[in-house]
Amino acid sequence: MTEFIEAYKPLIIYVAIVISSVIILRLLTKFIVKWLIKKESNRLPESPVRSMKMVKLTLNLLWLVLGIIALSAIFVDRDKDEVLLGYFKLASYIGIVTVVTIISATLCNLWFKHRISEKVTHDFDPTTYKFLRYISVFAICFIGLLFVLMAFPSLKGVAQTALGGAGVLALIAGVASQEALSNLVGGIFIVSFKPFKIGDVIKITDTMVGTVTDITLRHTVIRNFENKMIVIPNAVINKEKLINYDLGELKCCEHIEMGITYDSDITLAKKILQQECENHPLIYDNRTALDKSDGKPIVKTALTKFNDSSITIRAWAWSSSFGNSFTLKCDVYESAKKRFDSEGIGLAFPTRTIYMANEKHSENKA
Repeated sequence: MTEFIEAYKPLIIYVAIVISSVIILRLLTKFIVKWLIKKESNRLPESPVRSMKMVKLTLNLLWLVLGIIALSAIFVDRDKDEVLLGYFKLASYIGIVTVVTIISATLCNLWFKHRISEKVTHDFDPTTYKFLRYISVFAICFIGLLFVLMAFPSLKGVAQTALGGAGVLALIAGVASQEALSNLVGGIFIVSFKPFKIGDVIKITDTMVGTVTDITLRHTVIRNFENKMIVIPNAVINKEKLINYDLGELKCCEHIEMGITYDSDITLAKKILQQECENHPLIYDNRTALDKSDGKPIVKTALTKFNDSSITIRAWAWSSSFGNSFTLKCDVYESAKKRFDSEGIGLAFPTRTIYMANEKHSENKA
């Protein structure tokens, strides 16, 4: 045993140094990452724990791979040392680029989150920063991937071939990714021209009404009043005609319509509907100074339509916002119905009179 140790003493020392180095580097990585996570968690409420864990995993994998490459030098001929050295450099390059990419993307994401938080705190629109955050993080990750691919000579040849046939590849890529590009361009248009922003209440269809919560590279997310998230591709929402209840003035005019029977007192019905609207606490006085001096009412009412079984009367009731207008309409429907019942105003419902042929013939004979 002593002779074996003496004979292979340099190799044993080399193996011990390599294994000890890997263990020390892994422990050092664990300590540094744990310290950074603790420090950032005290300074920032949303510390990048996931990113730091990815850095830790990448570094630990890098130390392990480098250790295996270093140990494999024992079992290969000396003329292969250049090959092992190339693998060692390649693994080091890929690991360093990966770590730098993760850290850069994390720092960029934190900076944008900080700016978004400042905008929200000071009641400014954070939509542009939220959209640019996705673009910046994606760009950093994409550039990092390109640097990794450039380390492989075979992929360099592919890149040169792709560059030579750029026209054909661009055409193929354009057709293949038409939908993805249209969503990206649609998102850029939304952020640039601002038909709506995060926090606005918009209506696309009767079933898609809600508050905009996020605008990404691909889609826009709105939360409806049932607290459900609706994900709409930017290309689709960019083509649709939508209503933005928070664009410009927030005040909203609600049409409150009720159908009464033909034998009901129209004047009384209009007066009741007007009173119920004006007595509601959420009503908004939209009259001009001239309207007030002329004695015009806060709420205008009128007969708007003759139907088959009813007469439609409408009230134009203003409120300070879309949400208040919906509450006002629901409350007025209920209170007006009670007033109509007590005042003898009938709410119409579909009716049909049927004349039987036999009955009509018997009447003629009589």
